[in-house]
Amino acid sequence: MANIKSAKKRILVTQVRTERNRAIKSGVKTAVKKVYAAIDANDKDAAVEALKNATTTIDKATSKGVYHKATASRKVSRLAKAVNKMA
Repeated sequence: MANIKSAKKRILVTQVRTERNRAIKSGVKTAVKKVYAAIDANDKDAAVEALKNATTTIDKATSKGVYHKATASRKVSRLAKAVNKMA
């Protein structure tokens, strides 16, 4: 355990940020799973709606610094490609 006050603060701040980032990443994963579930169910309307929600969630995560801009772009692109591929 740290003895220096600033080191103790760093530990606390890191824990808070880790929990926040973990929650945001979990939300993104859930949104992505909903898109793929709609695609597997062959429900185009639900897939489009889930894609819209997932895109918003990913963009929010990017604005908070959880994901890099290119990572978010790649995730959204892959989801959109999968939805557009539906018959």
